[in-house]
Amino acid sequence: MKWHSFTYKILAVTTIFLLSETIHAQQKPMYSQYMFNMLNINPAYAGSRGAMSAVALYRNQWLGFPGAPRTTTFSFDMPLQNRKVGLGVQFYDDRIGIERTTGFNAIYAFRFQFAGSGTLSLGLQAGLLNYQANYTEVNTYVPNDPAFSSNVRGILPAFAAGAYYNSDKFYIGLSTPALLKTKILYSNASEIASVTSRDLHLYLATGTVFDLNQDLALKPSLLVKAVSGAPIEVDINCNLWLQNKIALGASYRTGDAIVGMVEYQINQQFRFGYAYDKTFSNLGTLVNGTHEIMFRMEFGSPSVRVSSPRYF
Repeated sequence: MKWHSFTYKILAVTTIFLLSETIHAQQKPMYSQYMFNMLNINPAYAGSRGAMSAVALYRNQWLGFPGAPRTTTFSFDMPLQNRKVGLGVQFYDDRIGIERTTGFNAIYAFRFQFAGSGTLSLGLQAGLLNYQANYTEVNTYVPNDPAFSSNVRGILPAFAAGAYYNSDKFYIGLSTPALLKTKILYSNASEIASVTSRDLHLYLATGTVFDLNQDLALKPSLLVKAVSGAPIEVDINCNLWLQNKIALGASYRTGDAIVGMVEYQINQQFRFGYAYDKTFSNLGTLVNGTHEIMFRMEFGSPSVRVSSPRYF
């Protein structure tokens, strides 16, 4: 099978799904380094680090594959009112094939401190997403194919909620990163943005830290993702911290990939992370690996910032 023929079939299959009765515009991006920036999956995480924190992340999935997913996010969060409240904002750009979704979210979390134990946080997130599918950019074998004669776009609402409990050595969180099943309903060339009954997304994330000795700490974590109409997906992860500076880790994502990662706490203010996914599903013979880069900066004087390291 020639490559251009294969690419056309991929686009054709994608188009069949896109041109059905509705377009499902809100699909959640995937993150391998979720355990180091849980604001991407749970709004209740806002302010939990006890310092102003900015995180940038770029994920280039299935490198070299035409139309492969690419995700860019930037988030900022901070505690207020003696850490009883967390506020945050998030910007993201998610692309796959001819589709592109950009968005903005505002995040609020209220935190309950338990004496001598940990903190329970409840979070809400609201925002807007701009979805577009550029059908006119597709090269077709049939000139002036009406299925590709116009683009589809719409600005839609997005909502999320979550709960998050953490202590110095343990965390657990439950979130619904997509409270609504957001759709663009259209007829012919007209487009109407609307919200219908939701396809419930549920994320359960938990992790802990074991001190092996004064130089080594083991941090296992687990992320369970459940979405209506799809199999449950589980990310099993373990990171080994060396002298509180470097973390080496590996993950297994059921039915999809194995992941290797490294984190480097450059100093008390800066942290860098890199992850590489290797797909073992049926796509593995068609695609290359996935690269994900993360950079975190925490603001404030040394007396305000959280001591290094902060495991989650």
